[in-house]
Amino acid sequence: MPTPITKKGYDALKAELDRLRKIERPRVIEAIAEARAHGDLSENAEYDAAKERQGFIESRIAEIESKLADARVVDISGRTSDTVVFGATVCVIEQESQSKKQYTLVGQDEADMKFNKISVQSPVGRALIGKRVGDFVEVTTPAKVVEYEVVEIRFEDM
Repeated sequence: MPTPITKKGYDALKAELDRLRKIERPRVIEAIAEARAHGDLSENAEYDAAKERQGFIESRIAEIESKLADARVVDISGRTSDTVVFGATVCVIEQESQSKKQYTLVGQDEADMKFNKISVQSPVGRALIGKRVGDFVEVTTPAKVVEYEVVEIRFEDM
């Protein structure tokens, strides 16, 4: 099943893949060759660290390649909707505290709470999908049930 991703998120994964292939991989290969030149590999911490780093880089390359193969870029430029859909930025008011929060619904790999980007597969994301301004949603958290009112839906270029 294809995984939705914004164009910006797709481009970021492609850029990371290019950096890993063109910069990080050659750098670690050079570090391994340099460590080998120091002789006995059985007690060579530099060699062990470089091999470990190489394993990480190769597994991350494989992971990104798999994600890109399964990705379905969703173009939200110029989009409008009166319901919450993938790519929407949603302003809500948490009913108990009356605090205003803003979330942008993105794909799993793009979610980043520092930037208020949540996955459409998260509990809040799933609860908001299909809602309209004025609708209320309940989200069950480990601590309590939180009720939000949807107060704005907009789309920003991503």
